[in-house]
Order: sequence, then structure tokens, then C-alpha cells
Amino acid sequence: MTVGVVLMLAAGTYALRVAGPLLRDRVRLSERWQRLLSIAAITLLGAFVVTSALFESGGFAGWARVAGVAVGGVLAWRRAPFVVVVLAAAATTAGLRVLLPG
Repeated sequence: MTVGVVLMLAAGTYALRVAGPLLRDRVRLSERWQRLLSIAAITLLGAFVVTSALFESGGFAGWARVAGVAVGGVLAWRRAPFVVVVLAAAATTAGLRVLLPG
């Protein structure tokens, strides 16, 4: 990747980030669109979590990772501290990989 491409991507990213605050008062969305955009963001985040938990390099990531993500999700849902969520998810995944190699 050349430096020019990196600079163009950086400029595009910066322009997208600046567009939000600059257009905030100029663009009006209906309540329905605001609700749909909120749901779309949650859906995209959920899809990212599922695909990251299930797949690695085009193949199934293994049940240990799925279990670790599930443990982390439950702890986050129960409002456990972030450190506890990360450590419990990592410990679950590592423990299952030791117990269930393959």
C-alpha cells in the first residue's frame, strides 16, 4: 500500500468523522429513521460478534471460542466489571482448548 493511498484513506475517514457534527443541525431524521438507525447499529455489532466468534481464517473457530464469547456475553449482560469479563472469557476459552484439543 502506498503512502498516497494511506493518506487518501485517512482523509476520507477524517471527513466522515467531521461530517457528523457539521451536519447535525442541517439534517433532520424522523423518529422512525432514528429508531431504525439505532437498531441497525446494534444489528451490525451483533453480526460482527457472531462472525468473529464462529469463524477464523474461513473455517470454524472451535467450540472453545464460542463458549468463551458466551461466558463473556453473559457476564457483560450481568454488568460484571470489564476486567472480569475479559479474564473469564479468556480463561474459559483457554481451559476448554486444553481440555478439548483439536
